[in-house]
Amino acid sequence: MREHDFPAPERWTRGKSRFDDDEPQFLRHGRQPEPGSTDPDDGPDPETGESWSSWDDAVHGPQPHPAWLVTELAAKDTDLGVLKTGKEADVHLLRRAVPDSDRSCLLAVKRYRDANHRLFHRDAGYLEGRRVRRSRENRAMAGRTAFGRQMIAGQWAAAEFAALARLWEIGAERGTISVPYPVQLRGTELMLEFLGDPEEGLAAPRLAQVRPDPAGLRDLWEQLVDALVVLARAGLAHGDLSPYNLLVHGERLMLIDLPQVVDVVANPQGGEFLARDVRVVSTWFAARGLPATLADPAVLTEQLLREAGIR
Repeated sequence: MREHDFPAPERWTRGKSRFDDDEPQFLRHGRQPEPGSTDPDDGPDPETGESWSSWDDAVHGPQPHPAWLVTELAAKDTDLGVLKTGKEADVHLLRRAVPDSDRSCLLAVKRYRDANHRLFHRDAGYLEGRRVRRSRENRAMAGRTAFGRQMIAGQWAAAEFAALARLWEIGAERGTISVPYPVQLRGTELMLEFLGDPEEGLAAPRLAQVRPDPAGLRDLWEQLVDALVVLARAGLAHGDLSPYNLLVHGERLMLIDLPQVVDVVANPQGGEFLARDVRVVSTWFAARGLPATLADPAVLTEQLLREAGIR
């Protein structure tokens, strides 16, 4: 790891203190609050679908907060419907606006499924190297008890929020990686910057949907390599990288869907996850005409392993 690659004062670290050792308070205490209030008066208005902004009781993203973000407690949130469904979470479109003003923004809200509905068929490898401090909690997660599954759900959300926050800071400072701004975290609900057309409410296309010309294809590849180098220098791999969790927003390639982010040093399979990420995206770019000399997965994997300090 190279310390100058990370913004002060906090940095990704290895050894005894990794990013997932510093769990949010709800993980340290072994409980997982549900997003939203138990007070029926705080729920959505049955006529308008509006509810008061949840900003006040959430963990917030990096400061300074972007100018477009509505943080006023007088704001109201309106769920505009589902943007995307997935095995572990659904993503909704939400408008946060201050009544009787021009202050408003669109947010993507990722809601992880609860312990009874989430699928855990492929999480064991990702969770290698992720540990909480209490042995009881580690045993519960290993045994996939109801309590353990809820702990795992919280770890997915917390890991994604932490990774996005750190990568957003790096991108804001150096411009070498682009991710959506992580607005807030409440339990297993993660609010993010909406990437797309705010007028139409249409999400930015996934990389799999775009058909760039040769120059555009090469530019997107170079952006991807820059992003992967940033991840590797942080000792991380995306863990599930594909053309379906990369968005093209304007001319920028944006990394999304990071709950399975892997510590390539602490995880015994870390190098394998990194190599698989590279192989999947290299195959896509090569199939669309990028010269094999550029999209050589073996060469890029070796470079990233060196950047991660494990070669």
